[in-house]
Amino acid sequence: MSGSISSPKEDVNQNNNQNNNHLKKKGKSLPSGLIIKLGKFVWTTMWQIMMSQLAPRNKKGEYIRPSSQFRNDLGEEENNLYQPASGRYRLYVGLGCPWAHRTLVVMALKGLEDAVEVSIVYPSTDEGIWVLNSPEENCRTVPELYQVAQPGYQGRSTVPILWDKQTNTIVNNESAEIIVMLNSQLNQFAKNSELNLYSEELREEIEEWNEKIYHAVNNGVYRCGFAQTQEAYDKCCDELFTVLDEIDEALENKRYLCGEKLTLADIRLFTTLFRFDVVYYGLFKCNRRRIQDYQNLGAYLRDLYQLSGVAQTCDLESVKRDYYGNLFPLNPGGIIPSGPDISNLLEPHYREGVGSSK
Repeated sequence: MSGSISSPKEDVNQNNNQNNNHLKKKGKSLPSGLIIKLGKFVWTTMWQIMMSQLAPRNKKGEYIRPSSQFRNDLGEEENNLYQPASGRYRLYVGLGCPWAHRTLVVMALKGLEDAVEVSIVYPSTDEGIWVLNSPEENCRTVPELYQVAQPGYQGRSTVPILWDKQTNTIVNNESAEIIVMLNSQLNQFAKNSELNLYSEELREEIEEWNEKIYHAVNNGVYRCGFAQTQEAYDKCCDELFTVLDEIDEALENKRYLCGEKLTLADIRLFTTLFRFDVVYYGLFKCNRRRIQDYQNLGAYLRDLYQLSGVAQTCDLESVKRDYYGNLFPLNPGGIIPSGPDISNLLEPHYREGVGSSK
């Protein structure tokens, strides 16, 4: 019998060589450069189209937030159509939305739950709109509500909405103005009517903080997340953390932004801070530093979270679902992270005596 018998080691080497040759014949393990370039071009183009609908931008790629369109007030003036009343008004809110969350916090602090009805709306992943839990005013969606209020309306259909059940229309859809009304215009129906979050003596300071915080923080996190150029992102990120550092320093000797008294400026900041480590840090690329890593801001967030009734307005799962599950251009896979653990918000904050004159 001619030939030789190969050893086991030689058989293994021979099989490995055959496998390698087979892989070489099948092609490379990664797509060719042309396919990568084509895929990148298609995705970038589609991303820009989707972002133009989600987040309008200027020529520099900076996100420009459209203005709210309904700006009426509640008031006791004789010519005011919207008179203060218990049971007449309804708030439409999304639990994941920081702007709507402001109204819920003020409602809780003032004790207005018996005076103003609240309807929760939910984002539709497929439709890209807010949907009512059950039909109201013969409407299934928030855009339909806007059409009832103003037939032919072409603007953005956002929450929160302060709705007048008597006239079947929108009183106001600007959160900054709604919380001012909730603070003062329904006091006769509030359980905590003595609480004034927008006092005359602090109003100028409150507005100074509001202006700074809105641009750099409240809207600043969106300007980071929705930036469509590196230059736009870098600018917004610098502004965001410059102001966060400034706030942290200011809180060294003040319990709240304006001193010893809680104000609407704190409420407006709180709803952004609550979401920061959960979604803005990662999804919106605001990842230079977490809020809980700030010595004063972290404790300040815990202080506000632990105020009576506030934690009950904070729905972590809705926040994660609404951001990670619905902002497709930022998270195409729609995968919702399992964390983070926010039990640290219940830890002692030790801020009771900060800045106290006593």
